[in-house]
Amino acid sequence: MKTIAAAAVLIGLVACSPENPNTRGFFQEAGAGVDGGHFGNATMHNTQIMTGQKTYVVDLAHRFAEEVESTVTFGFDSARLDGAARATLDRQAHWIRQFPEVRFRVYGHTDKVGSARYNKRLGLRRAQAVVNHLARRGISRGRLEALVSHGETQPLIVTEGRERRNRRTVTEVSGFMQRHPTVLDGKYAEIIYREYVQSATAETGLTSAGVSGVSEAGGGGE
Repeated sequence: MKTIAAAAVLIGLVACSPENPNTRGFFQEAGAGVDGGHFGNATMHNTQIMTGQKTYVVDLAHRFAEEVESTVTFGFDSARLDGAARATLDRQAHWIRQFPEVRFRVYGHTDKVGSARYNKRLGLRRAQAVVNHLARRGISRGRLEALVSHGETQPLIVTEGRERRNRRTVTEVSGFMQRHPTVLDGKYAEIIYREYVQSATAETGLTSAGVSGVSEAGGGGE
């Protein structure tokens, strides 16, 4: 009888275990069962808006898209970078190096040919190929915060056939390195407009002695 009772207790414990898929929801945060990986994004968005960070991220993202080609394309069923893709990524890396406080995200895409599951993996391989190339050009992987594959779900050209423009990756500004000293001080504008501030600094060859001489000359003319 004791053996039967012990077995019943054991079965009950297993049934209520966090590892049991039927009861796992009781041991997770509310809403975790329907979360698609964006849990907490609304709070993060509000925080970024209130601190002003979101505006600067958007401004910098626009600059990146305007000054550097953000997209590279791939051959059919391939994650190999050709010469044109490598040249574009080299320009991306040069731009990214100018802003060590900024994080980036790479999105992988495919055309409609093949299964959705296969294309999801292929999009990820393409994003990984881009990150690997940028890393070889001196960009820290810690700044390339995420590899995201949209697979075949976001085509540029709506077609069921092969379309190179759909077989692509897109590099985007995603945020700031939170532990960087400039970011900790909240100097987002200083980051984004760095070149403009530096270009506005007038070069001068005057020395303190030269200034003194000008003053004395002015006094003699009176």
